[in-house]
Amino acid sequence: LYPAIAVWENVMGAFSTNDRMDFRAVLSAFSDTEVPMPPSGRWGNAGMVRGGTPDVCWRLMDAQYWAGSRRLARRQRIFVVADFGGRRAADILFKPRPMLPLPPPCGEGGWAAAEGDRTASFETGRQIPVIHPFQCFRMRGAAKRQEETAFRNSFGLPTDPFPTLLASDVTPFAFWYEGDPEGGCIRFLTETESERLMGLPEGWTKYGADGVEIRPLQRYKALGNAIALPCADYIMAGIYEVLADRAGKEE
Repeated sequence: LYPAIAVWENVMGAFSTNDRMDFRAVLSAFSDTEVPMPPSGRWGNAGMVRGGTPDVCWRLMDAQYWAGSRRLARRQRIFVVADFGGRRAADILFKPRPMLPLPPPCGEGGWAAAEGDRTASFETGRQIPVIHPFQCFRMRGAAKRQEETAFRNSFGLPTDPFPTLLASDVTPFAFWYEGDPEGGCIRFLTETESERLMGLPEGWTKYGADGVEIRPLQRYKALGNAIALPCADYIMAGIYEVLADRAGKEE
């Protein structure tokens, strides 16, 4: 009976490590057979190994596309799903299904923040903050090449996704108030902002299992190592769906 379903997750680089043989070893281990390399010599962003037991599928998922109207950080991760009880891996990993809503951002006291479109600062009576990702690698390359336009663009373009949160460093971003870009600055994300970018509830990493408050550095590290919640929700919803369907048929 067990395991019924197995899920394997890793960074996008697992496609290419060890001359692309590491990912082949993962698929071969799950499927208990020698999986050939694709004719192109490269692993596709999605695929399956079908024919024996278990049924195996993989997919590269980027969290920035899994939040609807909310903005998440770029986070490309490979997910492999192995079904030991049938041919349901594709239903789990490829089937469109509704996603769980992200937890709402909170204001003071934990109350939900106001909804609605942005409005001009003179209508709200206060300044409107503008937040763009700060592209560190782009800035360093532009500075080295002495490219002024590219250097300015490193302070954030509206179309830039937030870069992947790292376990080894805190992610900076460009911040200024609407109408006053000259008065802007570069600052680091707070722990709460990092949780939002991963699709997690606010305060999710604030306390340990023993109720003791966790240090900020450890919270950043945990979030940098975490799986984006919407991607995990989608896969777990698929597992629940196929197992519930099987249980219904057995009854």
